[in-house]
Amino acid sequence: MNTSAMRSGVREAVAEAVGRPVEDSEAIVSSGLVDSLSVVKLILRLEKKLNVTIPRANLQPDDFDSVDQIIETLERVVA
Repeated sequence: MNTSAMRSGVREAVAEAVGRPVEDSEAIVSSGLVDSLSVVKLILRLEKKLNVTIPRANLQPDDFDSVDQIIETLERVVA
């Protein structure tokens, strides 16, 4: 998957989780826009939308704190 398509899918998933569009660098976990349960739901939404499997081992909520951070995390953990 190319980075542009991934970024678009991540933006959509985050907007669905938060209830509104967010800036790519906007904090969503540390700001309280989403809680830890919502992070799990976000991961499931990302997997479905992007057709990927995100390994749960060694992931932290901070890995999903912004669109930019999610992209970086996905590039690191998804083969």
